[in-house]
Amino acid sequence: MSLDINVKVKYIGHSTFLILTDSNKKIIIDPWLEDNPSTQETIESIGSVDYILITHGHFDHVGDTLNLMKKNPEAIVISNFEIGMWIEKKGGKNISPMSHGGTQKFEEFDVSMVNAVHGSGISDPDSEHLVYGGLASGLVINFKNKYVIYHAGDTSIFGDMSLISDIHKPDLCMIPIGDHFTMGVKEAAYATKLIKAKSYIPIHYGTFPVLTGDPAEFKEIVENESDSNVTILNPGDEL
Repeated sequence: MSLDINVKVKYIGHSTFLILTDSNKKIIIDPWLEDNPSTQETIESIGSVDYILITHGHFDHVGDTLNLMKKNPEAIVISNFEIGMWIEKKGGKNISPMSHGGTQKFEEFDVSMVNAVHGSGISDPDSEHLVYGGLASGLVINFKNKYVIYHAGDTSIFGDMSLISDIHKPDLCMIPIGDHFTMGVKEAAYATKLIKAKSYIPIHYGTFPVLTGDPAEFKEIVENESDSNVTILNPGDEL
């Protein structure tokens, strides 16, 4: 599958994506790079970014946000309020926090924060305990050309996915299938009936032994039971 929409999507690995807009603005979602066993990308190889989007506070999603911000001091960080305040306390700037149900408008896209069913505790090396990271979220990015990407974050299946479909009408959905910490294949395949996106990219599988979801099985179920297509990307692949 290729995207004929003047937007390029690169899969970094696990749940991390790099999106290049038609005016060469770079958006990175859940920037876990340096200790991510599923990618060879680093902060240096990623280079400049303009927007950093975070779905929730777990280490494999907040990832290298703080160090990435040091390399990109003008980058805008979009997260929930609690994660945003934590980043600010760590010296981060250009924080643009939001909450579930809200939408922020930027020059080339709008981003809406939607529900996800998951935790969001932050592993802070300066704290003996998990730091409260608010509620986990999914993120819907609506580009000015009306192409809509829904990154579901880490989540279980939930009925309000049908509302996300009705309101945002996603074209492409990045959906977790790994099981154990998120939906497995069976649940994720059923979730596609609620989300009703045209295309899906399975994520959050295979990085750790417990993430046993099989993307080929997910693809077979979804494409046999719907008109949607599933693209299995290897780290480094682009659409």
